[in-house]
Amino acid sequence: MAILEDSSSAKIQEELIVLSPSNTYTSVVLGGTFDRLHGGHHKFLKAAAELARNRIVIGVCDGPMLSNKQFAELIQPIEERIRNVETYIKSIKPELVVQAQPITDPYGPSIVDENLEAIVVSKETLPGGISVNKKRAERGLSQLKIEVVDLVPEGPNGGKLSSSTLRKLEAEKAKEETAK
Repeated sequence: MAILEDSSSAKIQEELIVLSPSNTYTSVVLGGTFDRLHGGHHKFLKAAAELARNRIVIGVCDGPMLSNKQFAELIQPIEERIRNVETYIKSIKPELVVQAQPITDPYGPSIVDENLEAIVVSKETLPGGISVNKKRAERGLSQLKIEVVDLVPEGPNGGKLSSSTLRKLEAEKAKEETAK
């Protein structure tokens, strides 16, 4: 679903989450930590790649953006996460220009790149997309269409698939190995 919204009153109903057609935008932007690429990341990145006609800009969280993450010490190095994102995008849409770069604040290139047309978010990060548009307006840049991607459930308990869960499992496994 594309939302062009300048207030936080955006209401999303589950059944209405439908992305715009493929190749709708020349350039799209998205961001995330992208630690241990999993099914949720693949769905998110693939949706963004499908929306983009020429270029996809991906902010990969680093530095202060990682400090509040669970098991932050287990997050893969930034170079590895960027390489994994670029490799995945090129594997599904090789013709796209992929610009993956570290970001140390919630906005990264989304508030300075005047050629962007859309931002891809999850339902949970929709407020961030709205905030990006507020910052762009303050800088005299065009508003981005906000495309919302539904996240992949973790399993029967219905939680979202997350890198934090994968890091937690890794920490527990390491603890068990040490205890042996």
